[in-house]
Amino acid sequence: MISDLRPRDAARCAALEAILFAGDSPWPADAFRSEMLAPHNHYFAVRDDETLIGYAGISVLGPTDHPECEIHTIAVDPAYQGRGHGRELLLALLEVADRHRAEVFLEVRTDNDTAIEMYRRNGFEQVGVRKRYYQPSGADAYTMRRPAVGIAAAKEQLA
Repeated sequence: MISDLRPRDAARCAALEAILFAGDSPWPADAFRSEMLAPHNHYFAVRDDETLIGYAGISVLGPTDHPECEIHTIAVDPAYQGRGHGRELLLALLEVADRHRAEVFLEVRTDNDTAIEMYRRNGFEQVGVRKRYYQPSGADAYTMRRPAVGIAAAKEQLA
């Protein structure tokens, strides 16, 4: 079940980041707290009982008559991957974007085939490559985009 990510979850988020993004620059707990408190950000959690097993965040940016959304992160504990939790989190983020009728952008490592396929199945297309985007590993990222859709169309598309 998806719920709001809470500031008290920041330490667990940082611990998961250290596992999932060890070769790059994982966010510390303070970065998560700061992100959760920003009014233009929306962060979600998935839990197994009370244990945080995944999180995701999105920003709504730009003018209200033509906003854009940027997915900041989607992460799931490796012990819980492959069970649909990443897709659940993605759908929660897309609901935010669809309420604003906003197009959505994200970056994903070019070698993360599972995530890339999930994004494609949910309406994203590759629009660019960012060389050496992830540091310090120097891994490249695809920039992906999902067009803005109305709420009714979005629910139909995501069904």
